Amino acid sequence: MSDLLIQNIDTLITMDDDRRELTGVDIRVRGGVITEIGQGLAVNGAETLNAQGCVVSPGLVNTHHHLYQSMTRAVPGAQDALLFGWLQKLYPIWSMMGPEEMFVSAQVGLAELALSGCTLSSDHLYLYPNGARLDDTIHAAKEVGLRFHPTRGAMSIGESDGGLPPDALVEREEAILNDCIRVIDTHHDATEGSMVRVGIAPCSPFSVSRELMRDAALLARDKGVMLHTHLAENDEDIAYSLAKFGCRPGQYAEDLGWTGPDVWHAHCVKLDGAEIDLFARTRTGVAHCPCSNCRLGSGIAPVRAMRDAGVAVGLGVDGSASNDAGNLVLEARQTMLLQRVLNGADAMSPREALEIATRGGADVLGRPDCGRLAVGKRADIAIWDTRGVESAGSWDPAAILLAGPVRVRDLIVEGRRVVAEGQLSTLDMGQLVEKQNWLARALAERA
Repeated sequence: MSDLLIQNIDTLITMDDDRRELTGVDIRVRGGVITEIGQGLAVNGAETLNAQGCVVSPGLVNTHHHLYQSMTRAVPGAQDALLFGWLQKLYPIWSMMGPEEMFVSAQVGLAELALSGCTLSSDHLYLYPNGARLDDTIHAAKEVGLRFHPTRGAMSIGESDGGLPPDALVEREEAILNDCIRVIDTHHDATEGSMVRVGIAPCSPFSVSRELMRDAALLARDKGVMLHTHLAENDEDIAYSLAKFGCRPGQYAEDLGWTGPDVWHAHCVKLDGAEIDLFARTRTGVAHCPCSNCRLGSGIAPVRAMRDAGVAVGLGVDGSASNDAGNLVLEARQTMLLQRVLNGADAMSPREALEIATRGGADVLGRPDCGRLAVGKRADIAIWDTRGVESAGSWDPAAILLAGPVRVRDLIVEGRRVVAEGQLSTLDMGQLVEKQNWLARALAERA
């Protein structure tokens, strides 16, 4: 692979340790790593990319997603439901999916993320109907070209045992743990700069047993991988925890080994002060999903309080059945706006929200090699053209969450162009969308 030289950058938002913003600079990339940042760098045979008129930032990081849900957007009957009713409507539809639906929906979801500037995404896949496997999404990510952190989710308590999911979608706990071992041994790469890391992710406290939560934590630590689940998402979630476990979700997590720097929880809308302190003390991460929380009426997560306490917070778009979109820039803007609604207009700046979407998410996923632009870090780079109507008249081009594009001009992952001139360069988007729509129509007819 030849060197890549990104030239004439108007504004470079580094998100480095000093949070520098540089003007009129170039970036040299070699072997997937940033090797030089400075003015007027010599070409020396490198491929060049002109970023004049552009703001350049680290690639955005998505810390929570259900990629398969891009197959079930705007489903009638689930458009206006709270979390538990929404799940009960969609579970029977998802039970009809298989490997092809998982593969195509993952490609669509990752392509949508890439166009919004995302270079690293996690995924929480917790149901495996009709022969589907986590491998289907991993293969999809390799074709799209994004850095990927899939998690082997699971559900083991069905309706007949007092759980929420239908019995047809739950698995035996021994089989779950065995498959976790298989996918980790097959796909997990712990080296710096790796393109795939695997985590373990029982779906939620209301769909697996205490024993599986505890065993999953033990297995993850034995294998050196991270842990992920949903926690404290809404009032129903809190009520379930109090009724079934006699404690709040934070205590439940702590009791079962689900706190620490190798753990991140999705949503956490209803964490109280003691739980926030627990997460800060144990360095437990949070995936904040503002648009999904709004869509499902779950509430506004206390992100300002979390950040002030020292909790690591990243952003997640969540599934497209509860968000309808997979645009990480819009997620970052919504984070900023909701914290202002909750705490006042000075509660969160556009730069802090962008930091959460980049460096913050990378730290939550245990990837200090990503999420910042500095010599020695991975070349995951988003190039935003600020010469369009969205930024016209802006006095501060770097404040892209206030006045900037919501789609990248170019996206670089590990030094390779995944998006070029606003178009996905690794797959035929027209064919992909046509295939997704055909599969979604088939699901709708069967449902």
